[in-house]
Amino acid sequence: MMQKLDKRDRAALLRDRLSRAMQEAGSNQSALARAIGVDRSTISQILSADGPRLPNAHVVGACASALGVSADWLLGLSDRPESAAELLAGSLTLTEAPRALVDERIFQWHQEAAGYKIRHVPAALPDMLKTRAMLEWEYAPHLGRTADQAIGASEDRLRWMRQARSDYEIALPLHELDSFVHACGYYAGLPRETRLEQIDRFLDLADQLYPRLRVYLFDARRLYSAPVTVFGPLLAVFYAGGHYMAFRDRDRIETFTLHFDRLVREAEISARAFPEHLRALRDRVR
Repeated sequence: MMQKLDKRDRAALLRDRLSRAMQEAGSNQSALARAIGVDRSTISQILSADGPRLPNAHVVGACASALGVSADWLLGLSDRPESAAELLAGSLTLTEAPRALVDERIFQWHQEAAGYKIRHVPAALPDMLKTRAMLEWEYAPHLGRTADQAIGASEDRLRWMRQARSDYEIALPLHELDSFVHACGYYAGLPRETRLEQIDRFLDLADQLYPRLRVYLFDARRLYSAPVTVFGPLLAVFYAGGHYMAFRDRDRIETFTLHFDRLVREAEISARAFPEHLRALRDRVR
């Protein structure tokens, strides 16, 4: 929260920040005066005045624009010197999301968040936990001759996850596993052997990696979630089909974190009960 300043203190802060912004921009009083269309004495008065007098909003705004900072920062209304446009550009980025497993951008985000808890709602079953046969079936139309390379990259991700100090929480809708078990919807045509092998893979990893890896199942009829990953306090990333939308501002990250925590809190199947649920599903594979 910004500290409340009286007029005298705000004027002193303006002098300090304007002087700093000029220095960082390589400007001086004469150059800044020319840039904003005022006399040099106007800038001199702002920088040297001892009283509580503040310049008008037009002059402050023009100085901010010329020096590449925000007017709010000059006036002590913000701790961030970037302009609103720069803050928005820095807090929200749009990155292409290729329909393939070789996705260095995602891996970089995971590495950046090493040591933090990573919360993940996947678009389907989590790629890092899939068997080779499952990956080949799912991505064959997109991978072409790079299938071996792409699957190797997925295996690299899992090895990295084993070694990293991050905790992983994954939330899946119940209907996703049901569709997978019965080979319907998205999973239509998935061979029975592949489904059985994949369930065994889930069981092995749940046993090996718990409690660092925790999988929760929520009822999508009660709670909905778009595919999203929250990388600790650093960023939140939405999967929007062909692109990732990445947010780095604290308020949005906190909002998405609270959303995920609600999925966990109200999950129908807890991480501890997940293996038992998998075994029951395995008996229903047809």
